[in-house]
Formats: sequence, C-alpha cells, structure tokens
Amino acid sequence: MSRANHTVVSEFVFLGLSNSWYIQLFLFVLSSVFYVASMLGNSLVIITVTTDPHLHSPMYFFLANLSFIDLGVSSVTSPKMICDLFRKHKVISFSGCITQMFFIHLIGGVEVVLLIAMAFDRYVAICKPLHYLTSMSPRMCTVFLVAAWTIGFTHSMVQLAFVVNLPFCGPNELDSFYCDLPRFIKLACTDTYKLELMVAANSGFISLGSFCILVIFYIFVLVTIQKQSLGGSSKAVSTLSAHITVVVLFYGPLFFIYTWPHPTSHLDKFLAIFDAVFTPFMNPVIYTLRNKEMKVAMRRLCSQIASFRKIS
Repeated sequence: MSRANHTVVSEFVFLGLSNSWYIQLFLFVLSSVFYVASMLGNSLVIITVTTDPHLHSPMYFFLANLSFIDLGVSSVTSPKMICDLFRKHKVISFSGCITQMFFIHLIGGVEVVLLIAMAFDRYVAICKPLHYLTSMSPRMCTVFLVAAWTIGFTHSMVQLAFVVNLPFCGPNELDSFYCDLPRFIKLACTDTYKLELMVAANSGFISLGSFCILVIFYIFVLVTIQKQSLGGSSKAVSTLSAHITVVVLFYGPLFFIYTWPHPTSHLDKFLAIFDAVFTPFMNPVIYTLRNKEMKVAMRRLCSQIASFRKIS
C-alpha cells in the first residue's frame, strides 16, 4: 500500500520547551540574540575570507564553508522555534517535518566531512609542511567539498528512506521543538524496533567513525607540535586548540542525542538548543578571537567599508 493509504496524521504537534511564560520569554530573548549574532558572525567570516586575498588558503577556504554550513544550522530549526515559543498550538506539516529532518542530516553530514578536511589540512601543514602545496592543492580542496556534500546528501537520503513511507495514525505529538528522527519513528503505527536500530547504527557509524579519524589526526599533530620548539609551535597550538574546541562543541551534543543509551527529554532539549543556537554562534567567535590573520582581515574589511561610506 502507498503511504497515503496508511497515513492519517497530516501534521505533528511540538510540545515545546516549557509551559512557563517567564522561561519562554527568557528563551525567546536568548535564542533571538544568538540567532541574529550567529547569522551576522558567520556572514562576516564568509565575506572576509572571500574578499581578502591574504585568506585565500585551504584553511580559510574550509572555514568559510563551515560558516556557510553554520548559517544552515541556525536556519533549519531556530526561526520556527523562536516563532513557536509563544504559540499554544505548535504544529508542523508532515512534509515540513520530513524537509526539516532532511536538512538536519544533510548539514550534519557535510559538517562531519568539513571537520575532517580541516583536521587533515592542519595535519599536513604541521606534520608534512614540505608536501603542503601539493597535498592541499585547490583541486584537493574542491574534492573535499564535493565529497562533503555527496556524503551529507547520501546520509540524509538513506535516513529518510527508512521512514518516509511509515504509517502514522496517531498520536502526533513530538516532545521537542523540531522534528527529531528518533522521536519521529516512535510515532509510527507499526513495530519500529529494527528500524530504530538501523537509524541509530547509521548515525552512530558516521559520528563515531569520523570522530575516531579526527582523534587520529590530532594525535599526530599534537605529537609533532610537542617535538617542535616553543616559539615555532605557538601559532600552531592556538589554531589547533580552536579546531579541537569546535570539534567538541559539534560532537558533544551529537553523541548524547543519537548514541546515548538512556536518553532524557530535558537533557536532549537542552543539547538541541545548544547545538542549534549556541554552537553556530561560537564557531566564528572561536576562529576569529584566536586567529590574528582573521582579526586583521576583518579590521581591513571594516576600514574599507567605512572609507566607501565616506566617499559615498
């Protein structure tokens, strides 16, 4: 039978974050501020890297693409969450829910590969500096980017292929503020135990596998830095610490939401808010505050904009 013959549910109801008016007001202000700040911060990183010739290198190429992905992270769930905070009836259509889950997993898959590409870039730059120009050529950077979007798209399509034809006949309440794949599956009017295992295995394999690759790269880099002189490695340590911080911010919530064996609703909601609102804001802050070249380039861009306004 087709899904249309099975499915009675045409929309899903979000239970939201809290019933307290004061908590909702606090979350509204906090989320709005961080959303606007993350959009402006990541846009500024993209414009700076694109327009400044001094930043046309593989590291900043991947950084600009990471900021582009963070714009997507902020936009997939945050605007609706902010709008729904003061709505009594928080709903999303069936197609809207599928679309939201598609982009969540697409962006997650792309970001995983971008983080690996950035780790590989630092590995080559620090451990094999003589091979850097050949190993991190523009062609290789393009290959990494194409691979990131291909893997992200494939991962998302595979996840949705498991669930898009499931029958839904009620209930239709999701104890969240966005369409979360594990909770979405539980609402199906059929036995989903094996399906939940397949989805968890897919997400777990990608998250744990990519994390292990990152750990291996960073171990090699840290060992190499330890052998270098203090003065020569200070810049490398600063850059590497920024990379590791971003990795922790990305994988921390991911492991708890998708691989933790005993999920709790309140913890999952907190980590989801952290991942959707706080992390996209922190990434550009981490990379700009700990990177002298980025700060200089942003000052140069601001000076050019100021000069242009004076001339106008």
